[in-house]
Amino acid sequence: MAVAEQQTVADAVPATSSRVPTVIVDDVHIVYTVYGAGTGKGSATAALARLMSRKANPNIRRVHAVKGVSFTAYRGEAIGIIGSNGSGKSTILRAIAGLLPTESGKIYTDGQPSLLGVNAALMNDLTGSTNVLLGGLAMGMSQQEVDERYQDIVDFSGINEKGDFISLPMRTYSSGMAARLRFSIAAAKNHDVLMIDEALATGDRAFQRRSEARIRELRKEAGTVFLVSHNNASIRDTCDRVVWLEKGELLMDGPTDDVIKAYEEHTGK
Repeated sequence: MAVAEQQTVADAVPATSSRVPTVIVDDVHIVYTVYGAGTGKGSATAALARLMSRKANPNIRRVHAVKGVSFTAYRGEAIGIIGSNGSGKSTILRAIAGLLPTESGKIYTDGQPSLLGVNAALMNDLTGSTNVLLGGLAMGMSQQEVDERYQDIVDFSGINEKGDFISLPMRTYSSGMAARLRFSIAAAKNHDVLMIDEALATGDRAFQRRSEARIRELRKEAGTVFLVSHNNASIRDTCDRVVWLEKGELLMDGPTDDVIKAYEEHTGK
């Protein structure tokens, strides 16, 4: 499996283009290797024998997660990515972020894509306050910038609405509290390309409204936002374009209302 080619958009698009592309996904295929039970067992002699006989291990299989997907994202767009479970939504985001290799095809990006997911690791033994500091520094913010934005991050997350939770270790947080803080840290910085995986699905409606408003601000500041969510209401409120993936294939790419209507008719929801 070849390492994904993370090239700049300038390599793929002439400078005379009237709209500014930020991400180009060009005929991308992504294949996972899944190791089943028993793949770690057996002797080295048996493994060598399989190699010599070119016999495949029956406990190892390849899953074609993304199949020939192509699209172009432009500066100022907010793009929703929808589809049923296992359709390749999170996989394509991880590939754009450079976290997954492609089997074939190319991905071009303008600037550094940032992936925000509800499963992103936080330091559970450290306080929320320390995680704000470390998260900001990890995104490239200076100590002064983190200090200046610290209170806004805490207020946005709503962590302290029912007590001084920001001073407690992250392991004491509910999954919703951790997800809200994670989104708040990521949204404190203007990103060239921000990718959000299910972040808006966590939290009450008030937090979702704050999140949606912040995404609109990011769009105005010339960034591109991708949002993966099963919440069609959040997609409608936030995105003006939707990419629909199903079984790893691109089924539809167009205006939000048109694509979601087709998706809901397809799923019966």
